Amino acid sequence: MQKPLAEFIGTFTLVLFGCGAAVLAGGDIGLTGISFAFGLALIAMAYGIGTVSGCHINPAVSLGAVAAGRMTLAEAVPYMIAQVAGAIAGALVLMLIASGKADYSLAENGLGQNGWGAGYLGEYNMTAAFLFEVVATFLFMVVILGATGPGAPAAMAGLAIGLTLVVIHLVGINVTGVSVNPARSIGPALFAGGTALAQLWLFIIAPIIGAVAAGMLFRSGMLDGSAE
Repeated sequence: MQKPLAEFIGTFTLVLFGCGAAVLAGGDIGLTGISFAFGLALIAMAYGIGTVSGCHINPAVSLGAVAAGRMTLAEAVPYMIAQVAGAIAGALVLMLIASGKADYSLAENGLGQNGWGAGYLGEYNMTAAFLFEVVATFLFMVVILGATGPGAPAAMAGLAIGLTLVVIHLVGINVTGVSVNPARSIGPALFAGGTALAQLWLFIIAPIIGAVAAGMLFRSGMLDGSAE
């Protein structure tokens, strides 16, 4: 149970600190601060639980690792269950903390849920949202697989992956709020309900497509640094 427990804690932390930055401190730190909150949370967990589970904390990453041949589907399933559970727990704790402020409203202030369209941040359409999530997750997975592959400096992997998540957020927060992680989207959406829940499908399907595509590319040897 060590690995699923580590994944639960890691995903809990990502949602609590990343989405928490948006909900509790967004007005003070802005989009740049929120972007760094997600990336720094990932860096912290990479070094905190990376030696235990690899610090996937993302179902799309686990499926990408399966596609790359780095783990089996049987190994990935407990990871994904733990990741979703951790994200739900993180969103619940965040909601309880946010509710401690008199003027907080779940309906009005939300939980940092993802979305698109009228009334959501930059009001990008569904096509733009889907394209961003697929491409951003693909590039994110390329960095993850490359940074953790044979010959890569292991000590730098967490930093490289976390900073990639920062730049993805810097570019994409106005588009979708940035998911690239189905668990991160599921947790807040379950409590926010409404549009967030109705649009959740995109933040499950698009990241999985992007991550699996990157994994297949590595498995083919086209991007495998160990291939001759």
